[in-house]
Parts: sequence; C-alpha cells; structure tokens
Amino acid sequence: MPFAERRTNAEVAACFEELAVLAEILGANVFKVNAFRRAARAVEGLAIEACTMEPAALKEIDGLGASTAAKIHEFSTTGTMSELEELRSQVPAGLKEVLAIQGIGPKTARAMWTELGVVDLATLKTAMDAGKLATLPRMGDKSIAKMKEAIAFAETARGRIRIGEALPLADALVLELGKIAGVERIAFAGSLRRGRETIGDLDILASARDPKQLMDVFCGRPDVARVLGHGETKSSVLTKSGVQIDLRVVPLDRFGAALMYFTGSKDHNIRMRERAISQGMRLNEYGLFRAGADGEVPASTAPLAAASEEDVYAALGLDWVPPTAREDRGEMERFARVSPRTRVVEASDIRAELHCHTRASDGALTIEQIVAEAERRGFHTIAITDHSKSQFQANGLDEVRLRAHIKAIHAAREQFPKMQIWAGSEVDILTEGSLDYADDILAELDWVVASPHAALKQEPRIATDRLLKAIRHPLVHVIGHPTGRLVHGRPGLEPAMAEIYAAAREHNTALELNSHHMRLDLRDVHVRAAMEAGCMVAIDCDVHAIEDFDELRYGILTAQRGLLPVAQCLNALDAKALDAWRRKKRC
Repeated sequence: MPFAERRTNAEVAACFEELAVLAEILGANVFKVNAFRRAARAVEGLAIEACTMEPAALKEIDGLGASTAAKIHEFSTTGTMSELEELRSQVPAGLKEVLAIQGIGPKTARAMWTELGVVDLATLKTAMDAGKLATLPRMGDKSIAKMKEAIAFAETARGRIRIGEALPLADALVLELGKIAGVERIAFAGSLRRGRETIGDLDILASARDPKQLMDVFCGRPDVARVLGHGETKSSVLTKSGVQIDLRVVPLDRFGAALMYFTGSKDHNIRMRERAISQGMRLNEYGLFRAGADGEVPASTAPLAAASEEDVYAALGLDWVPPTAREDRGEMERFARVSPRTRVVEASDIRAELHCHTRASDGALTIEQIVAEAERRGFHTIAITDHSKSQFQANGLDEVRLRAHIKAIHAAREQFPKMQIWAGSEVDILTEGSLDYADDILAELDWVVASPHAALKQEPRIATDRLLKAIRHPLVHVIGHPTGRLVHGRPGLEPAMAEIYAAAREHNTALELNSHHMRLDLRDVHVRAAMEAGCMVAIDCDVHAIEDFDELRYGILTAQRGLLPVAQCLNALDAKALDAWRRKKRC
C-alpha cells in the first residue's frame, strides 16, 4: 500500500485490544480473547511497523499466528479488520467503559446489557439509582456499593501518569513508610518497577511485624483524598492528585515471590509459571513449590524458593531477570544460566552529558555552572548545545551570537582543566532536511546535535527523508530526540525507523535517547532495534537546569528495557575514546 497510508503499531494494537474486549462481552472463549491480547502486546513490542511486513514474517513473531497475521495484513490494506467491524456492530460502544469498572467482568456487563438495558456508564448509574442491579444474580448490596465507589473513582482518577511523576512519588512513599517501626522490607512493584514510560497506579509491597499499624498510617496520610479499601493485608487509596496507590503486606519469607508476581508483566509471569510446570513445580505469589504426582501442591508444603527473586529464578535455572526485561520479549532464553550475554548499560556507566542548554538560549545555568555540576557528578565530558537560530522562542543563537558563545565555552576549559568541554549546538533539522546553520558555521563547532522541532505532523515518507538527510550530513554527530514526540503530549514524527537505523549505522551517526521523562525519545522498542542494527546511542538529559541531570534515571530505564549494551552507549565511552569517535565522525 502507499507509504502515506501506513498504519502504526499503536493503531494495530488498539484494534486487537478492542477485539479482546468485544469478544469478552460477547462470551467468546478465553483462548480467543487471550490470543487477541497477546497479539496486541506482540505488535506493541515490534521495532518496525507490522503493516509493512509480509504475513509469513508476521507469523514467525512470538504472540502472532496465522489468524492474527492475516488480520494485520487486512488492516494494512483496508484500514480495518472485518471481524472487528462485525463485533462492533453487535455491541454498544459504551459497554467498553462499563467493563473498565473494577468488579464488572464480561459476564456481568453482558447481563447488565441484555437484561437491564445498560449500554454505558450513564445508563449503569440510572439502573443503580432505580435499584435494578439487585435483580441480577450474585449482585448484593455490598457488590453494588463497591461498584458505586469504583465508578466514582473512575470519574475522578487521572488515568496513566508519566514515569517522571510516578517514580518520585513512589520513592518518597517507600522512604516514608519504611521508617515506621516494624516495617522489615518495602518496595514498589508493578509497571513502575519495570520502567514503563506511563504508569496506571502505584503498587507498594511491604513486610511488617505490625501490619495494622502500617495500614492505618498509609490510609491516614495527609495526601489521601479517599480510602478505597482498608484491610489487614491490602489497602487502596486515591491521592488528592488523582493517583491510586495499592499497598500489600506479605510475609517476609515470601517477599521475593510476591515482588516478582506483582512486578509482572502478566506475560512474563505466565512464562515463568509455564517454566515451573515443565519442571514439575508450581509458581504463584506465595512461592515456588514442588508439585505432587497429581500435579497439585499438597497442603502445608513449604516453598522451594520464595524469600528473594534471585532464589526463585535460580531454582528455575535462570539468572535474575531485571524488572525492565520482564515483558516476554525473549528474556527466558537470554537469562538462562547457560546463555552468554553482553552487559546492559547502567547509570554508573554514564560519564558524559552531550546535550545541554545554558542561559545563552533557554537554559537556567551559566556555562561555568553547568560544567561544574557535570564535574561534581564525575563526568569527564560536557557538550554545550544551545539552540540554533530558528528556535526564536527558545532564544536561539544567530551566527554572531554563536561565534561569541563558542569562544566563551572554549574559555571555560582553563577554569576546568580536567573536563573535556565541547562547544556545540542543538541545530534544527528544517522541514526539508537541511540544517539551521551553513556548513562553515557547523565546522566551527566541536559537537552537533541535529533535532526536529517543527513540522512534527509530516507525512511519514517526508519525515523519513528529512531525518535521513540529517543523518547523512558529515558534520552531524547525533540526531536528537528523533521523532519529537512528547509522552501524553504529541505523537511526533512516524518515520520508517528501519531506514533510520540502517543509515545511522552506515554513517556512524548516533541516535539520541532523550532521557527527559516527557520525551523518552528514542522509545524502548526503538532502542532495542537500534541496538540490533549496530547503532550507537547517546543517552542525554537535555539539561536546562541542575535538576535535569537527574532525568538520567528515566533514560537508563528506557535503555535497559531496550537491552542497550554498554558498548553501544556513546556516553559510556572513556574520554579518549569518546573524543576519538567525535573526530572520526568528521574524517
């Protein structure tokens, strides 16, 4: 099909998720529903667009089969899936939001629809007010009260939040609750621990000698707007900022198994349970157990492993799998004890910041302040990369100001003799792919980060050609935040990423993983594909203020989700090797 009509992986995954929901409502068997959901996750994890692949290649992807591959091919050519259209015609669209309410499963949603005429949240609330829900089987006063609370929560909760808000919140909460007397161990779990860029709710796991005291303090915290549940082993609250937080208390000797279970992902847990079964064992949130001859675990059986995650993985013949790798993307094979593997980059490996802004453009720091902070953090190299002239709203530098800025940056080398200080620029990639400065100006710079900032809704072929032109430019070192997307803000460019990786590898141009939690661009699937293509990746913080250096943690989590080896991270090179790479780029 024409490139301009190419469908994105997000669109394909959304279709499969909708198929799963509609099939559930209509009473399809669980295997079919799970196949749709597995297909959605498989497509989300692809680094290239599924709609550009042949059906035979799609069928080779774990999580896809002949039927789901055929649906992707149909979607790529027609823009829809015939089965999806058929199911949509059978189910009121509003039932999907009813099914999203905690405590309402597919069978209940179907009963509400067929027997009470419930077709959306509004008609559900009407049925509640009229007392009609009580006529349904197993629908008592307590169930209805919980449903009302869930609806109220759904109407006030914020939905998914960026990791940059969720992680500091979780850190602070773990620190606060960890100080309570009798708390033996506490940690956050869930998608946050796996480093996902957006988080639904926070999952906190604890072991405590006095669970009641811990739960009372948790539910009575000043930022709690509503207590959704207050029990001995689990409590849930809604904060004043609209974030749901769940706290579970588990025995200390079962903490590892519980932490693994509640960290997920669901698919990873399924794979782990399957591995346990294949070895005559059973795995759940309470531990790993030896199964009896009948395949069941006898009552009162002590676990083979439960106290730590490492123990559970080891008992199943695996090295500890980092949470960022637990997405059912080949980690079982990668972390098998007999499998050699390269080391994935860690925060301690980063020794250079190669994208930062001073007061010369839109930053808050002087040259000296930003270099001093980099030195304090143990970095050996800092690249000052203020905006180019087209970024007038960011006080971008024209040629005269840039040349004066270069001199000021070079002068700072005398004040910081131990630091490798480069005079650079974040140069705009203009709409047709040319750069914001002429080549003679670019040649005066030590370092060039070329980034797209405008026209971020370009048709994919134009966007691809635009980025390729910058990648092939002999004076460009790095492509900054290549798609220009903002998490929960804008989708950004949708170039043919396979072409981007190939060109970056050929021309030895690095691709940036912008660590700012609002960008995380490259995304985790892009990082993995870039790694597999042999590209160098720069993990930068896009520093504008001192606290922006701390955004590195989000970039590292994203890099780890993409399994980026330390050898392919530009910022992890030593000073001499990094400077040699910089110079070689222009040979």
